Amino acid sequence: MKRRALLAASLTAPFAAPFIARAQQWPTHTIRMIVPYAPGATGDIGGRLYGDELGKALGQTVVVDNKTGAGGTIAMAELARAAPDGYTLGVIAQGLLVYNLGLYKTPGYDPFKDLVVLSINFSVANVLIVHPSNPAKTVADVVEQARARKGEFTFSSGGVGTSHHMSGVLLEMRSGVKMTHVPYRATPAGIQAVVNGEVQMGMFNTPTVVGLIRSGKLKALAVTSAKRIDQFPELPTMIESGFKDFVVDTWLGFGAPAGLPQPLVARLNGEFNRITNLPEMRKKFDEQGMIAWPPRSPEEALKFLHQDTDFWLPIIKASGATAG
Repeated sequence: MKRRALLAASLTAPFAAPFIARAQQWPTHTIRMIVPYAPGATGDIGGRLYGDELGKALGQTVVVDNKTGAGGTIAMAELARAAPDGYTLGVIAQGLLVYNLGLYKTPGYDPFKDLVVLSINFSVANVLIVHPSNPAKTVADVVEQARARKGEFTFSSGGVGTSHHMSGVLLEMRSGVKMTHVPYRATPAGIQAVVNGEVQMGMFNTPTVVGLIRSGKLKALAVTSAKRIDQFPELPTMIESGFKDFVVDTWLGFGAPAGLPQPLVARLNGEFNRITNLPEMRKKFDEQGMIAWPPRSPEEALKFLHQDTDFWLPIIKASGATAG
């Protein structure tokens, strides 16, 4: 047994040594950050904030590459196929690694086999928004509007599988009403549909709607977080609004292709967690409505991913929601 182990080590060592050497020299050129969202979406905002700080720390430019469409499956499949050399990273999120497993028959990637979760760094609550002309004052009022319209009441999202989509699905399940989901290719278009009165409602990430709410272009009725948020302390949570077990705190972080050398996994995990705790980042979080998470190791992040998947997949299955 020992002889076989030594023989195996002697055979693999010549191949492993150059890979380890390259990892030690990393990075020597530009790093690509795949962002599965359009400019202005929460994942894009976070990706750019972290990318700027990561570039400063590593002494290399981090270029954001927005890859939208198909609920983020295009971007995640591309990330999974990339070389595991540390030069292709990606923004990951709950919708991409959890919801899509229940919505797509073949998403094109397995988050547990094809990707490595480097870190989970922050989350955002969704805000239930309607047009300012809507007379609704509470979520219950919106539900009654939907009940009266018998399936013709519409809500928008930034695409199938987003937290905006699943928040609407959860509202249907918790209220017993049927609504019509209108997915847009990108978050800004879904929000604009509410501003223009093209749809009756939306439930979008705080950073993407905070300015429109404060300017009076949208009316906010509730937040999907477990507790009220600092940006809108006057808004009740969905639970306070009478909907039990209604919490959608969308988490986001960073990932890489499976097979990334362990030294790079550890380095990137440390950098992303360090960036989260920078005073200037915390200030930006507060401005944008983003909630910083305590540091997690890659192993702890993977364990959380399993737990979150176990929670959401039965909900998605029971809802009957699909994406293809």
